[in-house]
Amino acid sequence: MTDATEKSDAFVVPTKSPNEARLGAEEVAEGRSAAAGNTEEQNASRTQRRIHAQRALHRVHEAATRDRKQRFTALLHHVTIDRLHDAYQALKRKAAPGVDGVTWSEYGQSLGSNLVALHARVHRGAFRAKPSRRVYIPKPDGRERPLGIAALEDKIVQRAVVGVLNAIYEVDFLGFSYGFRPGRSQHDALDSLATAIGRRKVNWVLDADIRGFFDTIDHEWLVKFVEHRIADKRIVRLIQKWLAAGVLEDGKWSSTDGTPQGATISPLLANVYLHYVLDLWVQQWRKRVARGEVIIVRYADDFVMGFQHEADAVRFQADLHKRLERFKLELHADKTRLIRFGSHAQANRRERGQGKPETFEFLGFTHICGKTKSGKFMLHRRTSKKRMRARLKQIGIGLRRRRHLPLPEQGAWLGAVVRGYFAYHAVPTNIHRLDSFRSQVTRTWLQALRRRSQRSRLSWARMDALSKRWLPSARIAHPYPWDRFDDRTRSRSRVR
Repeated sequence: MTDATEKSDAFVVPTKSPNEARLGAEEVAEGRSAAAGNTEEQNASRTQRRIHAQRALHRVHEAATRDRKQRFTALLHHVTIDRLHDAYQALKRKAAPGVDGVTWSEYGQSLGSNLVALHARVHRGAFRAKPSRRVYIPKPDGRERPLGIAALEDKIVQRAVVGVLNAIYEVDFLGFSYGFRPGRSQHDALDSLATAIGRRKVNWVLDADIRGFFDTIDHEWLVKFVEHRIADKRIVRLIQKWLAAGVLEDGKWSSTDGTPQGATISPLLANVYLHYVLDLWVQQWRKRVARGEVIIVRYADDFVMGFQHEADAVRFQADLHKRLERFKLELHADKTRLIRFGSHAQANRRERGQGKPETFEFLGFTHICGKTKSGKFMLHRRTSKKRMRARLKQIGIGLRRRRHLPLPEQGAWLGAVVRGYFAYHAVPTNIHRLDSFRSQVTRTWLQALRRRSQRSRLSWARMDALSKRWLPSARIAHPYPWDRFDDRTRSRSRVR
């Protein structure tokens, strides 16, 4: 999580395997194409081909591990018809179509011939990236987040390429990077942060947010970063095509900076960009400049840092501004804060007459300086009020649409929504916020049912019975973060 010398967890071999001719170990390591005319492989079953392809991709990973500076000159041959097929199957069936208007089911009606043609276009360089369709989704603060919905074939090829590149970049990415990586989740990042704050000497916290990160990634720098490891010009050209594709909004095309949020390849490219701009720099900064302990946990463009000394925190924030400016990025002034936090924060603020320690938010939870029953410091986490209000608003809209459906259908839908909410937010120290959420959902449901008729006499007693029948009770579903962190890392390092 926060150990600068620690690298990523062991590589997770993608479950989506390609269909390709068997490659010798020397061919994969050197990036050469396989010899033609392998009749045994031509007759192999899809399962056998997938096994061979999986091994070939694993050898790419091993080559990347042996030489951290090796540049891979031939990777496109790993994008096979079978890998494209698995990428198609991994897409969401009911996802909105892009500018091509093609849905998942429509493309699948002639899947075999479509994939053969797509594979041929990709390998002869005739594939043309289509612009993303611009849509907007609401954010918890009331604003709208722009998303780019890629065309179906772009999604397929992007997912296949990401599967190949992950074999290399999962070697390079550092242990404190958690966003959109195989085998890593938001709760892994939260566990890591909680463990670091509890076990390391953290007295100050920098809660940082990069302004409009996905929209301000510089294409020229990004390509340079990719080429540090990827020397296959065909892969690089594919990435450049997606970057230059632009967006289509209200029938008008426009070029864009950055990478559209919503594109399958955007999270990987964002991680590559921040790996070179932020992660490696932070690793060196805390080794060479910091006088005390420094921790960091990053999830995509949101990251939290902890410092032992205020002087280190102040200097780092100033250096960070300069570092990001060099790569055409900037911190969000309103969302970036340096606060006193940790086991001594409450006593230090009380001495200064400043009241309770400040809090910060990360991945949907408000982090609070709390205590155990014995009076020892303990990090408390509560569901962000802003996120909870936004979710309740969405539930209210959904209930209004289902107002006249039978009660069992409403109850089944609402129960599934609440269970999904609890699955993420049911962490230790958050039980009261879960109870509050369930109560608010019940109240919202009652209001929707009473509006079905002016003569409605639905009582709270009846509503309480419906709530007990259909809505799950609030209970903690996650272990304490440090316990799960220790189990996940298996004592490889105390704090990553």
